Amino acid sequence: MRINKNMYIIVMLLIAAISLTALFGINAGPINIRGMKEIRFGIDIRGGVEAIFEPADLDRIPTESELEYARIIMETRMDAQNILDREITVDKNSGHIIIRFPWKSGETDFNPQKAIAELGETARLTFRDPQGNVIVEGKDVKASSVQLDNKTNEPVVTLEFNDKGDKAFSDATEKLIDQYISIYMDETLISAPRVTQKITGGKSIITNIKSVDEAKALSDKINSGALPFSLVSKNHSTITPTMGSGALDVMVMAGIISFVAVCLFMIFYYRIMGLVACFAILLQISVQMLALSIPQVTLTLTGIAGIILSIGMGVDANVIISERVIEELSAGRTLGYSIDTGYSKAFSAVFDGNITTIAAAIIMMIFGTGSMLSFGYTLMVGCILNFVSGVTASRIMTKSMSMNDVFMKKSLYGMKAKEAK
Repeated sequence: MRINKNMYIIVMLLIAAISLTALFGINAGPINIRGMKEIRFGIDIRGGVEAIFEPADLDRIPTESELEYARIIMETRMDAQNILDREITVDKNSGHIIIRFPWKSGETDFNPQKAIAELGETARLTFRDPQGNVIVEGKDVKASSVQLDNKTNEPVVTLEFNDKGDKAFSDATEKLIDQYISIYMDETLISAPRVTQKITGGKSIITNIKSVDEAKALSDKINSGALPFSLVSKNHSTITPTMGSGALDVMVMAGIISFVAVCLFMIFYYRIMGLVACFAILLQISVQMLALSIPQVTLTLTGIAGIILSIGMGVDANVIISERVIEELSAGRTLGYSIDTGYSKAFSAVFDGNITTIAAAIIMMIFGTGSMLSFGYTLMVGCILNFVSGVTASRIMTKSMSMNDVFMKKSLYGMKAKEAK
């Protein structure tokens, strides 16, 4: 990328625009971008709803396995809606399922009855052809289980259909050889196995599954979609924030004070490099807020911890870069060469620190649930943004400013006045 001496102005204005968007959002005709005020906060910060679900049209208490399937349904639905802060427990004696989840971002009347409508009824499992036509419904699946393939010793998911499902599935597989049959839980795709031959006899297997845990998760979801009862809520109530009312305002104020303090330190110690770092951190925070507000990912206390940790890593990246540039300047290099070399030398350290953290965050998102997902998500987004803001954007701004006569003094880049002469 060719950098000119005025590019820093464009980048700074762009960061300012993104920051204003993150703060206030955009609602102009077809463009609707949620801002920070529309972030969905977790139960610990804003409170939420407790609802007790029980089977409808069922003259018996569901079995333990049926209740577990129903719990999986609710978890699947909540994951699809990015409701990460939730508690789902099963009362085996009464056959009830107790669910606690946070309010929507724009909810102001705090009506529990209205809030639980977001969860919907029992999930509908469907098998669909490539054109989206329903081939088989969940009610036509008698059972699903996990087995190990006799030849490859790899996990597979077995399916057993009733007579109606057998006929429909057999006809479909005859027409869809070498094509995919997609399995949906409501409108969430949970698997898309490829048809290799016509399947008859009412039994089928799904292969190419990486692990036993993945196979079990898929089997549980298929079984849960075949539940013979729906769930209805009989009792619901409002939950107060577990951190106490006003906790959010305190956290926001603490965040603002911390950001200002960090910026003052960076500017005092690293001058222009510190100013650039402040803009880079502002960009990182703004995009993180948009990454939460737009898809309505629940922000919990652990999610805030992920944001703080990633911001700390962003500050650390800018400190490493600034010190590398100062080292080059102290060695008598020119300003332009020092900036280019400093960023190049610092990149490996910044890359290693962030890429390993991103890997850890992804693992937490894959295997974690609830608030652990919130932590992993905010940490992953923040670390990815460190490459965009802490390295790329800051480099463009620093290099561009150094091309202007007013910013060419080495003392403006963190060197002591005596050394800069």
